[in-house]
Formats: sequence, structure tokens, C-alpha cells
Amino acid sequence: MIHRQRPSIYDVARQAGVSHMTVSRVLNGHANIRDATRARVLQVIDEMNYTPSPIARALATRRAHRIGVLVDAPDQYGPNSTLQAFESAARVAGYAISTFSVADDEGSPIDSGASELANQGVEALCVIAPRAKSLDLLRRQATGLPTVVIKSERDEQWHTIGVDQRAGAVKAVTHLIERGHTSIAHLAGPLDWFDSRERAEGWRQALKDHGIRPGAMVSGDWTSDFGYEFGRRFDIGETTAVFASNDQMALGLIHGLSERGLRVPHDLSIVGFDDLPDTRHFLPPLTTVRQDFAALGDLALQRIVSAIEHDGAPQHHTIEPLVVVRMSSSSPPTVRGGR
Repeated sequence: MIHRQRPSIYDVARQAGVSHMTVSRVLNGHANIRDATRARVLQVIDEMNYTPSPIARALATRRAHRIGVLVDAPDQYGPNSTLQAFESAARVAGYAISTFSVADDEGSPIDSGASELANQGVEALCVIAPRAKSLDLLRRQATGLPTVVIKSERDEQWHTIGVDQRAGAVKAVTHLIERGHTSIAHLAGPLDWFDSRERAEGWRQALKDHGIRPGAMVSGDWTSDFGYEFGRRFDIGETTAVFASNDQMALGLIHGLSERGLRVPHDLSIVGFDDLPDTRHFLPPLTTVRQDFAALGDLALQRIVSAIEHDGAPQHHTIEPLVVVRMSSSSPPTVRGGR
């Protein structure tokens, strides 16, 4: 039998026409690498199916090259997508991941998870904790590890990375205003969630910027079931549009309205948030706000690697979301000549 030798970092360097140190810097997410060089090295890594040996790296660098990830509410779309994106970015860079998940029905709080990961010898922590109560617990747990928190708001205690939730909400509501809507309600998420708070603030800000009084706001639980029940009982009155804080509630809302004989967008325009993979197949296809989770994962890894190497004062970075316009939003009925 012929056994193929596993490609080494030197093989990658030779094929890419760079030094092995350059390959190492690309794997570790260094910022001072030219984009063209980084792309060429990553292409060769992919073509050669190269995977860094964690044992060899640990012996050579006296570092574990392992990052701990704390995930609160892993069953929800946002935290789950963030985790997948971060794991993918870490894998490409040659880092191993240890994950500790916290769900509502589990007895292990997030601060216990931080201690457990620290005891496993991780070099840093990535915290995906969208709820305020989880971060309140974590603040009391001093691990001494470089920590990056996925959060759209700045925090004086940690490095923070996030999609700009408030900006996304402003863009969504502005889209409705530009189409003539002046009575826009908000179906918010749970107000213990940072993202839900920021989206609600973005809704208020966009209306205030255009001199429009806020419509009704109801706080939901992220589920399509809640959106459905809301759609069945919501007293529309003069409301011509609803900004839903996530796509699942928007889906339920459309269902609930349809059972009452109300059509979207003819009777009510709907805009969601997240751009779930299936939103283009909703009836009608949903206008929503897209979050770039791949970019979020890459940026989080870059910040963690930087923090491991020279941890300084907490920094904050955000990624701009994008409004994806589909068929669930149009001009209000009054503009088109009545319901």
C-alpha cells in the first residue's frame, strides 16, 4: 500500500511561493499580510487539503492554539449562525475550538462554563451571549483570559464585535418610510436580548429622524407561533406596516394576517430581520435585513488572535447589515387608493 505523506507548512509555502512564516501568519490571522498573498496562500491550503498539526504547533510555539467559545441560547438562529461562522474561521486559521453551551432548560450557568473552559487550557474566550442576564453572570467570573464578546454595543470590560443591529433597524424602517408609510408598528424580540433592544431603538430612531410618531410595539419571543398569534389579534387601525425583529415572527405574522383575509403587502407591509435561508420562499418573499455572519466570524477571530498576542484596552468593531428588498413591502394602501 502507498501511504501519502501529510502535506506540511513547508509544502504549502513552496507551492504558494512564500516563506513558511508567511503561511503561519496567514493561518494565525495576522493583519499585516497583503490581500493577494493571503488569498494565494489560502487557495493553496485548500488545494492541498492542508491542516495544521495541533501537536506540532503546540510543541513549536508552546501554545495550545485552542479557543473557548461560550454560547448562550444556541438553539436560536443568531447565536447558532455566529458559532458556525466562528468555528469555520478558526478551523481555517488552525485553531481548535472547545464549546460550552447554555440553554434555558440547563442548570449550568455561563460563568461555570467560563471556569470549565479556562481549566481546559484555552488561550482565549469568544462569548456569544445575546442576553443581558448571561453577561451579568460572566462579569463576576474573572478568568484572566483575553475575551471577545459578540455584541453590537460597546462594553468597557471586553473587546466587542457585532453586526450593527441599530443601523439595520434604521435601514429597515427607513425603507418603509421612503415608500410612504407613516404608521409603522414594531414586533420586538425579548427585551432581555441586546439585539432586540438595539433593533427597537433603531425603529424609534428612524421614526424620530423623520418626525413620525411611533406606532404600537409588542415584545415577542422570537417564534413564528408568537408572530402568528399577534397577526390573528392585532388591531391594525391606521397601521400600514410592521417591522418584525426577526424573520420567524414575520413568517408567523403573515400567516396570522392571512387567516383574517388580510394580504401582505396589499393591506400591510412587513419587514423582518436576519435573512433566513428560506425568506425568499415566504409568501410573499420577505423584505428583511441581512447579517453577514461569515464576516462576523472572521472579524471575531482576528480580534481574538490580536488579543492573545497583545491584549490592550477593549476595542469595539461593528459590521454594517444590508436591507434585502423583496415583495412583502410596498407603498401603503392609502397611497395606492385605499385598502
